[in-house]
Parts: sequence; structure tokens; C-alpha cells
Amino acid sequence: MVTMKMQLNRPASLGSSLIANGNLLTGVAIGDRAIERWSELRESTEYLFDDQIFRLRGRSVVIATIDQFAAAAMLIQLDGIAGRIVLYPPDMPREYLSFVADTAGADAIFTDQPELESLDRRVECIIPDGQRTATRDIECESLIETEWILLTSGTTGLPKLVVHTLASLSDAIDRSSPSRTPIVWSTFYDIRRYGGLQIFLRAALTGASLVLQGAQESATDFFGRAGTQGVTHISGTPSHWRRALMNSSIGQMTPTYIRLSGEIADQTILNQLRLQFPQAKIVHAFASTEAGVAFEVNDGFAGIPVDTIQHTHNVEMKVEGTTLRVRSSRTASRYLGKENQNLKDSDGFVDTGDVLDLRDNRYYFVGRRDGTINVGGLKVYPEEVEAVINRYPGVSISLVRTKKNPIIGALVVADVVLKTPPQSIEQNDQSLQWDILQFCRRELAQHKVPAMINFVPVLAMSETGKLIRPHA
Repeated sequence: MVTMKMQLNRPASLGSSLIANGNLLTGVAIGDRAIERWSELRESTEYLFDDQIFRLRGRSVVIATIDQFAAAAMLIQLDGIAGRIVLYPPDMPREYLSFVADTAGADAIFTDQPELESLDRRVECIIPDGQRTATRDIECESLIETEWILLTSGTTGLPKLVVHTLASLSDAIDRSSPSRTPIVWSTFYDIRRYGGLQIFLRAALTGASLVLQGAQESATDFFGRAGTQGVTHISGTPSHWRRALMNSSIGQMTPTYIRLSGEIADQTILNQLRLQFPQAKIVHAFASTEAGVAFEVNDGFAGIPVDTIQHTHNVEMKVEGTTLRVRSSRTASRYLGKENQNLKDSDGFVDTGDVLDLRDNRYYFVGRRDGTINVGGLKVYPEEVEAVINRYPGVSISLVRTKKNPIIGALVVADVVLKTPPQSIEQNDQSLQWDILQFCRRELAQHKVPAMINFVPVLAMSETGKLIRPHA
């Protein structure tokens, strides 16, 4: 095995970092598959062989597997060898695969789905055949900088292809001070998405253990296993956490660090997590596929101190035209494709599209610039209304949406999930609806108050852990 010298915050490759951490007694558990050491993940895949991996040097490869374990192994094998790796999430519609492969100039698609062999493509489709062989170690000098391509929602339905490198993806990870106590990471995200990939890399590059939910594993079983396997650090969106808190098995976990990102973390969810996990440090962070990791807030309160926006180490931020702009070495470099859409402005800032409101020396997210509801010419941010409804006792989660109206253009409607549904919804819904509306009237301007409250058993959530917001 070759000993490699690496700069502290710029790993030569993911695989070389695992070689450096190869003797650490940490490992990976995804569902019912587990290994004792991270370094073993390099030899655990059924997909890559010596002749294939060297033939793909400098080439473009799409990873389109259902299994997170296989995807993790292939990332380790291919980084520093392939010129480009495209992470195709399992929830992404399969009809987009040809578009993604074409845009990325793919030479091969690695998959555990035999039906993809029938794609009318001029690329190699590699399916596992049950054989296994260890790939040889690569000299540090022969490694190349691989482009990591992540997919995010596009305005036309087709995904955008966002270009990162391992350096930009790992820049926010502090590896200078190893923890004195063992860390076991977990996340509700899939590792093919930016939020999940961040946790995967945090564990891999710091030598921590990683425990993930299996594809067919129930939340109840996962919480029990997470408790048994000693998960200490876990991340997810606020919607992930609201759903988790509704499960009585959540108490089997005893994390010491909880991280929220991907959606607005209002005070209600922060308080609920503090009540459930009094021993845990609870932080909420801002990150996006394009902007990278920008900052985290760890004082237990919603919103962002002005000083965090002005003085976060290695990240420049500003609020311009009400939206947050970010510039750092963590941002993606560009979009991949022919549309020539700019990811950054002329000064190198990414416009996140997230609207901030300054109150009492603290910025608060109020919603997305492109997600407003127009009520008689006045703007309503759904997330702002949801934050109020979620504070009402007995409400678990809510979704505010628009309903077309011929007179004023749109009405505000709220779908609400209760913590404990009334025994007889027919008898109790009108009085409860009235109480929630009165609560909203005390907190919101009149045009923001919902015209209708609907009680629903559950709200749809995307694979990225965010509420699915239907268009009018």
C-alpha cells in the first residue's frame, strides 16, 4: 500500500484519504450491510475491476444505483481516476437519464438496474455480475482532479447539472482537530444529494463512522438500529425532523449533535428538538448545491446573527435586493450544459434566491423569491405563514399553498397535520380551524392569513427532505 502525502484541507482523492485513515477502527453500516473499516469499502464493490477502472481514466461516468452502499464504494474507486462523476439519485425520473448522460458526455453508466441496459445509448452500461476483485492502489502523482456532478431541480423539469470538485465539497469540513470521543454520523438525506454527500464526506475524511437507513428499512427499525450502533451526530431538514418526532421510536436515539439544513429552521422545531434531546447540541446551517456550505447557527435560536453574515471564516456573504448572496471556495464552479446559464454573477457571488428580513440585529429567512403567492398585488411567502401555524399547540406541520381566485388572483390555503387528530373530525374541525385562523390573525397581516384551513393526515415530502410545494 502506498503512503500518500496530502494537504490538510485538499485531499488528493477520496480513496487516498481512506488509505490514510485505513487503520482507524471505524466503519460504515447502511441497512443490513456493514464493514468494519472505511478502507474496506474500496474493495467491497462488485462493479469495478482493474481493466475497467484504468480504461475509465479521465472519462465521464454516471452512477445510477438504487443501493447507497454501492454508490459510496464507486465514489471511492472513481474519484481521482474518472474525469467526471455524475451522481444520479434513485428518485430522479429515469426518463431524464439520457438527457443527463448526454449533457455530461458520459462514457459509462454504472447501475444495479438491469433494465437500463436497454437504453438507446452509445455508452457502456456496466451491471454487476457477482465477481469481486480488489483494485490496485494509485500513486498520488497519477491522480487527477475529478469533477463531481450533482443534480438539482430545473425550471423546465429537466435537472440542472452542478459542477463541483472534492475540494469544493470538502472545504467546510474541519479535519485539523480530531474528536476526543468516537463520532458516529448519520443523516436522513440520500448521499446522492448535496446534504447527504456532505455527511458522507464528513465521516469519510475525518475517520468517523457512518450509519445510514437502508432502502427498505422502516423509520422505526432505523431509529432502533441508530440507537444500538451509537449514532452521535445526525442531520436532516426541518421536515425530516418533524416527521421523525411523530414516531414514538425516536427516543431510541441519543445523539449529542443535531444539524438542520435545507429548509427554514423556525423556533418551533428548534424547541421541539431541544425538548426531545436535551443532551444534544442543536445547530441549523445554510447550504445549497450551488452555493455550498455557507454558515451554521448554534445559539439555539431561529434566524442568523448579523455578525454571522458579515464575519464567517472563508465565506463572503451579503444581502442584496433582499436575497442572500454567497462567494467562497465551497461554491460550485458552473452549470454543465448548453444553456449557458450563469451560476455566479460577475463578482463571483451565487444568488441563492432566499429572501432575508432584518429584525433586531438578526436576519430571518422568510421564503424563496420565486415561491411567493400574489394576493391582490401583495406578496405572501408561504414559509412565513407556515412558521406561525406551526407554533399553534397541537400542530405538527403545515404547508401553505395558493388557490386561484377570479377576483384577487389567488387565495392562501393551508394544509395542516395535527399531532393528535380529533376523535371526530366532522364535529371538531370547524372550531379548531377557527382557533388557528384567529391565531394567524394576531400574528400576520390580513392578506397573509389563510382563507381556508384543511386538516390532512400527511404532507408529501420529496427525496431531498423538503415539503413538495404544488403550483397553483
